[in-house]
Amino acid sequence: MRTGAFSQSSALSRRIARSRLAPVAAFPIRAMSVLKHDAQVVGKSARWLFTSREHHNFTYDLTPRNREHLAWFLSAVTGLDVSAFRNWLDEVEGDDALRTLVARGVATSDRRGLADEVVRYGRRIGWYALVRALRPKHVVESGIDKGLGSCLIASALLRNAADGHPGRLSALDINPDAGYLIQGPYREVVDVRRGDSLATIPALTEPVDLFIHDSWHSPEHESAEFTLMEDKLAENALLVTDNAAETDVLIQHAEKTGRRFLYFQERPENHWHPGDGTGIAWYGKG
Repeated sequence: MRTGAFSQSSALSRRIARSRLAPVAAFPIRAMSVLKHDAQVVGKSARWLFTSREHHNFTYDLTPRNREHLAWFLSAVTGLDVSAFRNWLDEVEGDDALRTLVARGVATSDRRGLADEVVRYGRRIGWYALVRALRPKHVVESGIDKGLGSCLIASALLRNAADGHPGRLSALDINPDAGYLIQGPYREVVDVRRGDSLATIPALTEPVDLFIHDSWHSPEHESAEFTLMEDKLAENALLVTDNAAETDVLIQHAEKTGRRFLYFQERPENHWHPGDGTGIAWYGKG
């Protein structure tokens, strides 16, 4: 387009933008934006429906940029250098033994019709990196489903033990079938405790360095778990929720107890689901 024609077109666009015709003129552009977005979502949804067996607790990879956001998020929470978290995220994603064990666990389970053998961790790689960073003696995870997150935590605990910092995971779930992926060496550092978390949390006897809420996601239940956990926490323990995108429970608990709070939002790669998130509350300066 020649400069003169462009100037005339630009001038016309500016006049339309200032007129009452602006909403009408903009409608086709807005409609195309919506249709383009919806077509992408529908395409990803259709592929997932025919290639995945999962019915809840969807798994996916994070985008490379989102993975970098996760490393900086964890660095901000812990005060450790971001390069350390990049290394730990690489470590877990490159753990072939872990991937093989999870894939075998799905393939041999009588629940394999509702789980994918292709191993994707999503935000759970952040749990792994936190365990590597904090070197906790006792981690508690409420709500374990098939045990994918538990396996990542156990893998981190085993690596910590090899470095001279042993620890254990108490995995709480009311479902008697939960945790079927926790096999092999990971069983050595995981205690699966059956029952309602509101009954099993009070029964804990060892101080808790890291607590991850991922059980029933009603605000009332989530709040009750954090309240019960307060008397069980070690000094400077971290609280993590998998439900911060849906409730303000941990935000309110952090403010009430004098903690800080940050939130990380997942960005799944090539998946229809918009992603979950991770909220963390901790004692810190600033």
